[in-house]
Amino acid sequence: MEAKLLKKLDTWDKKVISKYNGFGGKPFTIFLRVVSYLGRETLWLLLMLYFLFIYYDSFLFSNISSVFLIGVLLIAPMKKAINRDRPFEKLKNIEILEKQPSSRSFPSWHSYNVASQGLLFSLFFNSTPIMFLVVIIVVVVSFSRIQLGVHYPTDVICGVFVGILGFLFARIVVAPLINNLLIFFEQFNVGNIYKQVINPLLIENVFYMVLVVVLLSMIIYLANYKWVKKRINRSSED
Repeated sequence: MEAKLLKKLDTWDKKVISKYNGFGGKPFTIFLRVVSYLGRETLWLLLMLYFLFIYYDSFLFSNISSVFLIGVLLIAPMKKAINRDRPFEKLKNIEILEKQPSSRSFPSWHSYNVASQGLLFSLFFNSTPIMFLVVIIVVVVSFSRIQLGVHYPTDVICGVFVGILGFLFARIVVAPLINNLLIFFEQFNVGNIYKQVINPLLIENVFYMVLVVVLLSMIIYLANYKWVKKRINRSSED
């Protein structure tokens, strides 16, 4: 029974991705590649950097970082344990329409990010229009992973489901712990703590400015690591 169900899911996965891979032509593909960036870790790392070092807000930092941390602890081990090939690796008719990812296929990290962080921002803004916008973004980003040929439908569905669970656990358990920890350490700070304002140390303290620039550079480098590596290899070959 279980084997039969898995076979049906596999058949459905292949049918759907074969139908929608490259759907809409080149302009739509370019649009989806841009929108898909919302699911990358780069955006959330930048927000974490911003709310910790530039515009300090322990509440926002603890919530964003906890949701991201839960994702790292859940998605990476699941990818390794299940070890599912990407669609473009297994199916000859599937064309990859973005940079080739190196991680395994199941579940989708992008879908986890947009679902979990989307729920978080819906909670922050407490707005019905924002909630509908989040739902649209989750659907579009998840679809983009299929259209671009990097994920099966079940990858993104599971990614969204894990994202919902990750959001709930982070919001209820992990975020309050991190927030309380930050508040606890605030009392030992020998200088002033600048809350919810642009930190003046960015201008007044050279070492602080250098620290932020280094961290920002590291995030940008990690986001473009493959591209940088390819350029270096080409230069060495020439």
